[in-house]
Amino acid sequence: MQGVGFRPWVYQLALQLAVRGTVKNGPQGVTIDAFAGPDVLDELLTRLATELPPAARIDRLEWAALEGEAPAGFAIVASETGLAARASIPPDLAMCDACREEIHDPHARRFHYPFTNCTHCGPRFSIATAIPYDRPNTTLAGFPLCADCRAEYENPLDRRFHAQPIACPACGPRLAWLDAEGHPDDVADPLERAAQRLRRGDLVALRGLGGFHLACDALDDQAVGELRRRKRRDLKPFAVMVADVAMALRCAELSPEDLALLCSPSRPIVLARAKGAFSASVAPGLAEVGLFLPYTPLHELLLARVGRPLVMTSGNRSSEPMAVENADAVARLRGIADGFLVHDRPIATRTDDSVARVVAGAPMVLRRARGYVPESLEAPVPFAEPVLALGGQLKATFCIGKGTRLTLGPHVGDLDELSTLEDFSAMSARLAQFLDVDPQVLVHDLHPDYQTTRLALERPARVRFAVQHHHAHVAAVMAEHRLSGPVIGVAFDGTGWGDDGTAWGGEFLLATYAGYQRLATFRPLPLAGGERAIHEPWRLALAALDDAFDGAPPLEAFSLFDGRDVPNLRRLLPGALRAHGVGRIFDAAAALMLGRAEAGYEAQLAMALEQTAAGDESPWPYLLDRTVTPWQVDLRPMWRALVADLTAGVGAPTLAARFHATLAAATAHTVRAVGASLPVALSGGCFANARLAAGVLAGLDGYPVALPRRVPPGDGGLALGQAAVAAARLQGEP
Repeated sequence: MQGVGFRPWVYQLALQLAVRGTVKNGPQGVTIDAFAGPDVLDELLTRLATELPPAARIDRLEWAALEGEAPAGFAIVASETGLAARASIPPDLAMCDACREEIHDPHARRFHYPFTNCTHCGPRFSIATAIPYDRPNTTLAGFPLCADCRAEYENPLDRRFHAQPIACPACGPRLAWLDAEGHPDDVADPLERAAQRLRRGDLVALRGLGGFHLACDALDDQAVGELRRRKRRDLKPFAVMVADVAMALRCAELSPEDLALLCSPSRPIVLARAKGAFSASVAPGLAEVGLFLPYTPLHELLLARVGRPLVMTSGNRSSEPMAVENADAVARLRGIADGFLVHDRPIATRTDDSVARVVAGAPMVLRRARGYVPESLEAPVPFAEPVLALGGQLKATFCIGKGTRLTLGPHVGDLDELSTLEDFSAMSARLAQFLDVDPQVLVHDLHPDYQTTRLALERPARVRFAVQHHHAHVAAVMAEHRLSGPVIGVAFDGTGWGDDGTAWGGEFLLATYAGYQRLATFRPLPLAGGERAIHEPWRLALAALDDAFDGAPPLEAFSLFDGRDVPNLRRLLPGALRAHGVGRIFDAAAALMLGRAEAGYEAQLAMALEQTAAGDESPWPYLLDRTVTPWQVDLRPMWRALVADLTAGVGAPTLAARFHATLAAATAHTVRAVGASLPVALSGGCFANARLAAGVLAGLDGYPVALPRRVPPGDGGLALGQAAVAAARLQGEP
């Protein structure tokens, strides 16, 4: 990738080793011509493989003997044409330590300058307008460099050598403050005005790196409650930005792995167990909170002045895209924000914050956006021609496959609103432009009512592929880990359209990229009322108990069903859609164990159940029914045992732990029964559950098991799996 400081680093390394030659970008990546003695060249190769700038990564390092005369010195030469064929724009990079020190140094030229950056950090993807990634092809093109910045930019020994977003107070972007109506307020220090308003409990709209945040004091119950009311966001948790690691440790329980993820160059929001420091309205009903550190100088300076953790949530009304332009933010956020901290550096591409957590001892990206996009992955099967995969309906992303690369687009969100769908289409077109492709192969989900399916059918294309939802989940993990297949794919989520027209979601597949065989699934639950059952999980709980107790469960033991129209629901159960989703099993279990009849948003109760579980408990009984095809994991014994424990007074933490242990044991048992010694690929949104994932891994000790890491396990990874499937089908693989 360009823009990560690799060529300047090579230049400085060559000077240290007295190597002569050149370094340049080209269609196949970076090329170094190096002339020196054998020992020096060996050291050069070793250091290339082991010492890199923070954001650089080498996928493959090849070398060959070079003929010709050595030049007089070492130089960085101009990029070759056709760069888009292989090199790409880097993700936006979090502020580096050197820039952090600089903005706090009263003697530095960039003291308190909120747009400070260098070769190792700063905006990249969010400001790029074209390839190659050079300053004229960024939104900084309208800010001519002053003499001091020009000297830094042209000095190969300076850490700002060829830093395309380079800026300073003399020549770069500036902050401004707008009042609640969006009118300019000519204050001497807009940043201090924003900090004052936040300290007194106001809500501030802040234009950041890839769009607007809405910010407020995370410790102030009234401020957080007001943000919920104005934004019309009743229950979904807010993310919280903390000033530094010390503040993070005061606010949450963080393992060394959590801290490493929190401080990584991508600076994602990291899910961790809160210590009770925040307002209860930050994450209602949940023990975990999403924490992240300042990733731009603007955030760094604001947090330092406020001195308290801040809620930082996307600057939009519910279901809309995040505001990007100042005028748009004023138009859409007037009435929510009490003031606007804005700037004049244009944003080319809207980019949300990424979300990650530590699962089974390593990072797992749950929402892939800022800091990760548009970093590509190597395709396990080369693309015979460019492919555009459009993903699903929720947590929508798209993926472009070209040559040997898979490039997953940024998280856009749920496609229920026209404005979000338009944003999705615009982003896919922009990334296709960056990659210099016009894909005529389109890939979509089987579900006929997904907006992405309709989009694929409406667009002109040479060929279209429909890919089953859970096959795409499994293929995404296979592609990330470059598994050739076949594998035993375990795909657990809420709902996905099956090839038999039913709702799948607890699937054990024998999978290759080109196809799959459904080996086993979970005994289904009827979705009485369809989508309504997802929002009212007491319906699922009743369905599970009726199934387990042959229609006569001890409902009197549960206040959950008080006041519910149980007789009418039972009349609906026989004709309801059957759902195999493990997500629906989580909903039913959480409704019973936590007494929660309703869910305000997707996976709310599943998250609450995971965070309630405590201790290492033995599983309840279950059955694996091999008399049907596909085999079925039958949880009726589990439901009966759950009721017995609950009525005996066993507490929710123990019940939740036993439930997770049961699902993990049943999963491992089924894999061992169907899978011989094949590799196992785990995917689907349920594997964002750290307790479930760890339990399954323990149960499959000795098996090669792959979990999603760089690609989201949920629907945010579907498009990548779809693209990998399309590559195999284009090659005619069986």
